[in-house]
Amino acid sequence: MATVTESSEDEKPNVAAASDTVFKSQSLEDGNPWIDNAVQQVMIYRKIVEESIDSAIEASRSRLSQTRLTASVHFQQTLDYLQDVKSEYAAYEDAAVGKVKEGIHVAASHPFITAGGAIGLGSFLLKRPRHFLYYNTLRLFASEESLLSRADTKVKQLRQSIDRLKAESEKLEKVALVAEDELIRGRTKLRQAGKQIQGVINSAYKIERQAAGMLIL
Repeated sequence: MATVTESSEDEKPNVAAASDTVFKSQSLEDGNPWIDNAVQQVMIYRKIVEESIDSAIEASRSRLSQTRLTASVHFQQTLDYLQDVKSEYAAYEDAAVGKVKEGIHVAASHPFITAGGAIGLGSFLLKRPRHFLYYNTLRLFASEESLLSRADTKVKQLRQSIDRLKAESEKLEKVALVAEDELIRGRTKLRQAGKQIQGVINSAYKIERQAAGMLIL
């Protein structure tokens, strides 16, 4: 009877050790899927963060290129405007100089005819030359006034174009500063996310090593 009792007592520790080993292996098997899932979620989060940063950088670059294109178009229109004003002024100046040269040449070529004709017409038709000069003077002043009005209009339009160009340049500078700030913030967030992801991965590996150590024990 004593022999049977001793053998049964020896078998109890073996059964307890076996059950403890089975429990640890089951705990490890239950913990491995959770660790794999955690690592997978971390990698997905890292991919989402990188895609968000890339999209923000791409949007900033797109806005910057569009603003640069708009500013260059306005600047080209302003240059074309200046060329038109310059060409019109040169044409008017050439015409006026040509008329003056032609009158001087005719008067110098025929001084007596010019003087005699002027005296004869003045004595015979005094009112008509006076009206003629009067209306020609009015017409000249009207053309000068029209020219000045058009020149003033073009100058105003030119100033408006320059103001728009300045506004576009300021807007471009602001957009560039905002894009630079967004790029810096994106890099900072990406670094922080990378550190967090690395910490989670290290924690997951630490849990896995602890679980493996429990299995060995």
